Amino acid sequence: QVQLVESGGGLVQPGGSLRLSCAASGSIFSINAMGWYRQAPGNERELVAVITTLSSTNYAESVKGRSTISRDNAKNTVYLQMNRLKPEDTAVYYCYVRGTLVGGSLFSSWGQGTQVTVSS
Repeated sequence: QVQLVESGGGLVQPGGSLRLSCAASGSIFSINAMGWYRQAPGNERELVAVITTLSSTNYAESVKGRSTISRDNAKNTVYLQMNRLKPEDTAVYYCYVRGTLVGGSLFSSWGQGTQVTVSS
């Protein structure tokens, strides 16, 4: 009932920048939180950044100061701007959205993932 479409991943050199986008659509009444997680090979999925409806944000220590999460409530879209990328940022990045459906049910959804590779 909720679809997430991610974009913006790719190959970037160390020190470069990328902007990830994730648009949510479907029978959405409201969105409480939107965020990004990542999973590198052999590692568990970890939180990168999250933003709430009131634009309260939380970042992983590993990306704090280098990344900015933002959202466009009118478009149900969340963005992750990542700067000064490092090889250790290489991972599949997943969008996560939590909210309420039309009708009152709660939902949480994951995107399909977008690959970010930082390499020279």
